Order: sequence, then C-alpha cells, then structure tokens
Amino acid sequence: MIKALFFDIDGTLVSFETHQIPASTIRALEEAKARGVKVFIATGRPIPLINNLGAIEHLIDGYITTNGACCIVDGKVIFINAIPEADCQTLIRISDERNIPTIFVGEKNLVVYHPDKEVEHIFYDYLHAPRLTEADPRELMRHERITQITPFFTEAIEQEVMPLIPGCISGRWYPAFCDITAIGSDKGNGIQHIAKHFGFGIEETMAFGDGGNDISMIKVAGIGVAMGNANESLKPVADYITSSVDEDGVEKAMREFGVMHSPAF
Repeated sequence: MIKALFFDIDGTLVSFETHQIPASTIRALEEAKARGVKVFIATGRPIPLINNLGAIEHLIDGYITTNGACCIVDGKVIFINAIPEADCQTLIRISDERNIPTIFVGEKNLVVYHPDKEVEHIFYDYLHAPRLTEADPRELMRHERITQITPFFTEAIEQEVMPLIPGCISGRWYPAFCDITAIGSDKGNGIQHIAKHFGFGIEETMAFGDGGNDISMIKVAGIGVAMGNANESLKPVADYITSSVDEDGVEKAMREFGVMHSPAF
C-alpha cells in the first residue's frame, strides 16, 4: 500500500507548456490525500523559487528541496547537507574570473551573482520564477549554510570545474546550467530522510519525475514513475513510464497502481 507520494515540479507536476498543474493531477492528489496518503515535493528548486504550486499547496506535507540537500516539514529543516565552505569559495572565484552567472542558495535565502540575459530568459521567461536578488554570496554565507550552487556554464566547463570542488556533486536538468550540491545530496536520499521522519517504509513510497536529477529517487522509491516527457536517461530506471504531464500522466499512473480508485472523468 502506498503511503507517500513524491513529485518533481517542473515537467512532472507543472507543465512546461502551460506553466500550470493539470486539473487531472490536482484531482488525483486531492483523492490521495482524502485516503490518507501523504504528498511531498522533491525538487531542485529552493523554497524561495517554489512559486507555482498554489493550486495544491494545501495538500503538501513536506518538501525535499535543492535536489535533496535540504528537507523541510512544517516550515522546519529536518535535514541539511551543506556545501563545504572551501568549495563555495572556489566557485565564487571561478564565477569572478570567468564572469559566470551563478545562483547561491542558503537555508532560507538565495542570491544571483554576475547575472546576465540568459538568467533572465530562463528563470523569468521560461520557468516563470520570482525575481532573484543580485548580491555577493559571501554576505549570504555569513548568515546561512549554502545548500546548492547553480552556475550557468556548459557541460565541458562543468567537467573542468568539478575536480576543483571535491566535496560536491553536480546534476543537470536543463542544458544551460547545472545544480551543484554536497556529496550525499540527492532526491533519493531525501526520500529516505522523509520516510524516517514520518515512520513509513521506502516500499510504501511512489515517486514521479522527468529529469536526470530524478534518477536517484526513481530508483529508491517503492514505485518509480517516469513521465512520458522524461529525459531518456530516466526512463530505463523507472518501474513504470506514464504519459506526459500534459496528457494526465500523474493521474493515469496513480490509477494504474491503485492509489486512486474513483472513475476517470
């Protein structure tokens, strides 16, 4: 029996086309909650950038943010895996030397360093994210631990930089940038921390995703579901491939595995 559902946001819950959560997905989550199933978000976004879940916010029991580096329940951090300060300083230096736009995420706040038009286009025009505060990340580091750093650089530069920050790993769900977190941070690990906190088994979980940063949670969850629009690297590790977010993929998978029983509309 499934007791907990975990959802990526962009491309899974929220359509890249409409920037909305399909009505079928909202209906499915409402029924699951009515049956006592808990609902969690598992995203690369930090809390300040989660601005597109208003239609289901009242249904959410907790958040795995910044690709598993920070887990939050009832507004309180129950797990955090911060990036080593030396690695943060290295990425600040590289951002300065190469003028690379970089987002630094703390426990509660985030800043963008050396922003450019590409940041504006992707985050504001494409992802419809809220405006980012432009500031020196060293000031943020004085008050908060850094959970994620997102440089806007190519895969070639990523391969060059990663050996210089040995305490970190990287993941990429959009071609223009990568998310860097501390070793041990991934969504699968986040699911394990949430399961321990609430006292349910991993076999009682079901996870939905579409990107490369979802691989760990799709592998870890009792049932791992890849959306029809998923990255080709994700589909081979999934237990089930549903249709796309715009073709009622979440609702179809939940019916397939008995998480909801009401007749389809």
